[in-house]
Amino acid sequence: MLSLTVPERLALKGRAHPLSPTVMIGNAGLTESVLKEIALALKTHELIKIRVTAERPQREQMLSVICTQLNAAPIQHIGKILVVYQPNPDAHKIELKKMPRHKGKKPLTKKQLGNRG
Repeated sequence: MLSLTVPERLALKGRAHPLSPTVMIGNAGLTESVLKEIALALKTHELIKIRVTAERPQREQMLSVICTQLNAAPIQHIGKILVVYQPNPDAHKIELKKMPRHKGKKPLTKKQLGNRG
């Protein structure tokens, strides 16, 4: 499983806010075909949202399975939405930078980071 620092995770949360779910996991659960679809979406977009219809304990388990099998980083689990990040050196759409600062030396909020897009 890929690990990120807190500022990197916060920056990715801000970027994930306007995204729509790319993959949906239904009643069949986390199957091989769903994992392949998630891997393909991560390869293309690097940062994706996944909608899950299962209960909370199963969602947490699915998030850990997805991240360990695909070597991705869990960014956020809020409600029935999972946010996952996997860097792709070929696409390289998202650059992880240090948290930008305002003139007053305060870090930007998640909303401000998302607007920088």
